[in-house]
Amino acid sequence: MTEIIEKEVSAAGVLTIRMNRADVLNSLNSELVFALIETLGDAAKDDAVRAIVLTGNGRGFCAGADLAGGNWPSEDGMSPGDITANSMEIGFNPLVRAVVDSPKPVVTAINGIAAGGGVGLALSGDLVLAAESAKFKLVFAPQLGIIPDVGASWLVPNLVGRARANGMALLGDNLPAEKALEWGMVWEVHPDDQLVAKAQEYAERMGQGSITGIKATVRAHDKAMLQSIHDQLDFEKEEQRHYTNQPVFFEGVKAFIEKRKPNFRDIEAEQMRAAQTDNK
Repeated sequence: MTEIIEKEVSAAGVLTIRMNRADVLNSLNSELVFALIETLGDAAKDDAVRAIVLTGNGRGFCAGADLAGGNWPSEDGMSPGDITANSMEIGFNPLVRAVVDSPKPVVTAINGIAAGGGVGLALSGDLVLAAESAKFKLVFAPQLGIIPDVGASWLVPNLVGRARANGMALLGDNLPAEKALEWGMVWEVHPDDQLVAKAQEYAERMGQGSITGIKATVRAHDKAMLQSIHDQLDFEKEEQRHYTNQPVFFEGVKAFIEKRKPNFRDIEAEQMRAAQTDNK
């Protein structure tokens, strides 16, 4: 039986996850969504994993929700809206949270079309790279009469602004990779055959640094989208109060003074194990 996702961990600690429903452009059914959530959850607790690359097999990253064969659980008397809301509650929303809340940096490598909810999944990564063939397409409103989901209604306007987000979502046209780069939706665009290798390279670079600091920085940027500069300054003060009291900071300063590479891996692994013990 074909695995619905493929995964491998490099010697450097980069976990590469490939969605493997290429025949339907990696559209999201319940099996794929739950498999991704489980894999991301396992990676969060695995000391061997320092960073994650998420991509798709075939000619598409993700075509959004599988409208023909989602196979979401339902009960008698549930309306289509009830079933949809339930699939979001138990599947799609936890998937986005598993990406954005992962304690490991996540690089999404968009290897073709990202449509519908696939746009939200694509943009939920901490670093987003696109292949030259990649396209982004929001079809919710014009084709289905619904709003963007899987995080797309937050991510797109926050990344590109209201006018561009409305243009994408109200017209439903393809946004090519180069235009997405111009708009600031993705970090870089690469030739199709180099995309995953470049994503793995960046993931390895982040994994060699302090993933604690990297993820804290992403959260700080997300916070900045929601509050004033004055509130952000207060937030920065309290975050720095916390992080400059941590062993990772002590190691970074010591390594700088001693002119060597810091050993964040062991320190962060120990902190993660301690956090897991505290949460039990």
